[in-house]
Amino acid sequence: MPADSTQAVIAVLGAGSWGTALAILLCRNGHRVRLWGHEIEQIASLRRDGENRLFLPGVQLPEGVTSTASLEEALAGASDCLIVVPSHAFRRVSEQIARQLPAAMGVAWATKGLDPASGELLHTVAQESLGARALAVVSGPSFAQEVAHGLPTAVTVASADSSFAERIARLLHGERFRAYTSSDMVGVEVCGAAKNVLAIATGIADGLGFGANTRAALITRGLAELIRVGTALGGRKETFMGLAGIGDLVLTCTDNQSRNRRMGLALAAGASLADAQAKIGQEVEGVVTALAMHRLASRLGIEMPISEQVYRVLYEGVSPEGATRALLEREPKAEFG
Repeated sequence: MPADSTQAVIAVLGAGSWGTALAILLCRNGHRVRLWGHEIEQIASLRRDGENRLFLPGVQLPEGVTSTASLEEALAGASDCLIVVPSHAFRRVSEQIARQLPAAMGVAWATKGLDPASGELLHTVAQESLGARALAVVSGPSFAQEVAHGLPTAVTVASADSSFAERIARLLHGERFRAYTSSDMVGVEVCGAAKNVLAIATGIADGLGFGANTRAALITRGLAELIRVGTALGGRKETFMGLAGIGDLVLTCTDNQSRNRRMGLALAAGASLADAQAKIGQEVEGVVTALAMHRLASRLGIEMPISEQVYRVLYEGVSPEGATRALLEREPKAEFG
């Protein structure tokens, strides 16, 4: 890993909207990027059209971005690796690249979610797949379209290795993109995963016409759920008050650029889960995370009533109205304690 982050060659693994936006950002910052996607037809389209018409239409790819469907080509000679695939593909991709990475190369990811099969946080999956190397997670309030268009954005880069966190932050940091560092990987990862479930809940409430009071209550009590499960896993409370916590939670719950919020709106309008996913047309991380979070909360013995009702709507056939009624009928209790 070079000491200087100028003109790095970065492999960005994942050619969805977020991976493409980060590739554009890194290229704007003066780096060369190899953007990998597993679908040959999509990569051919990126090369032909000069943009990601499927996931990020209307934004031209800079000349410094090379698209490829070959992991070997993406990683050959790269100084840095950033994984940006859906959570269900994270283990598979990290296992595929493990033997191709130099021993000294760290790996960062901007994937938000839990491993669907095991319920593990992604840094645990990365440790299992990639062995002993520097690891970092990038998270925070950041819609792909806004980053791709150069709108001001701030995120958190968390790593147990402070020098690696600083390196990834320098790579990402630009005129309109600010990257802060943290050592709390657990807290940042819990926030990035659980906020998607809560965004589905907020979308449901707004879709049912419950108004601003309800939305504010769901965000606030949802934050309490984030803190409860995150601190139980070893996260630090202040992380949940930062960009990766309340920042990303508010963003995802209140703006229709959020696929998870749109999922909630669709469910409230009577759409089936399958129809809503088809209409959105991209991965809705909160759907698989709701199941993983349900299992995690059960294992830890932690009460997460909002997340639990989202799970029941998605997996047990409870209606959005029935889930709302179940929340309202809960016994009164102290807000703190």
